[in-house]
Amino acid sequence: MLHLDSAHGRRIGIGLVTLTTICFATLDASAKWLVQSLPVLEVVWLRFLAHALITSVLLSPVYGRTMLRVQKPKLQFVRALMLASMTALNFWALQYLQLAQTAAIQFSVPLMIALFSAWFLREHLDWRRWAAIITGFAGVLLVIRPGTQAFHPAILLSVLNAVLYACFNLLTRRMAASESPAATQLMSALGATVVLAPFALAHWKTPEDALSWGLIAACGLFGGFGHYWVAKAHRYASAATLSPFLYQQIIYMLLWGWLLFGQWPDAGVALGAAIVVASGLALLWVEVKRV
Repeated sequence: MLHLDSAHGRRIGIGLVTLTTICFATLDASAKWLVQSLPVLEVVWLRFLAHALITSVLLSPVYGRTMLRVQKPKLQFVRALMLASMTALNFWALQYLQLAQTAAIQFSVPLMIALFSAWFLREHLDWRRWAAIITGFAGVLLVIRPGTQAFHPAILLSVLNAVLYACFNLLTRRMAASESPAATQLMSALGATVVLAPFALAHWKTPEDALSWGLIAACGLFGGFGHYWVAKAHRYASAATLSPFLYQQIIYMLLWGWLLFGQWPDAGVALGAAIVVASGLALLWVEVKRV
């Protein structure tokens, strides 16, 4: 059930979103390490398999059979397919790109949601929202820099992931009122595991050391609880309240990129990321003022 809007509920929602951003940054860092030595589809499949097993063990004592109870199975299946596709695109891109690059492109998602609302839902966008969207996509171009030596084709994978992620967010918000967060995260993981199994097993390469198995478990743990906490956060606070706090993920991505891979974004990526974040926050401010 959705909780009534209150100061206490908003604090809980913000706390849950903060945990979510830490989880997703750690998930991406772990995946980037793994895809350097293992096939991408195998890593994606193991991420969801570990996700389903770990969260089932940890959450079933609390939720019991309600973890398998869903109101909209077709939407759950569509969400699972989207999540599997997004994760595969993201992990594939992480083979070649810095964590900061993929994060910067991912944060164009609020701009895409606004654009999709105008195109498909016929929602009117005033000049301030158009200005935020255009400026934000200029920031994305700074990160991508097509036609220069800084451009890598894998960036297109990250852009496609961001487009899917925008649609994924709209679907998650639609489902939040009727679906349990525990059931939603488990159904998405199970669906992705089943769909990806034939492809992963066809390219199987056994992880060679304990570190790899530990990172696979970390992918499952942080991926599972990241999706659980973000779904739960939307039950305590509105998207307008939570959205600004999602941007802190780029800080954790920068830290992991520096600590684990010795990578630090160049001036173009840093400036582009700052513009994308600022445009997203400006768009959010316009939306809040309209309420």
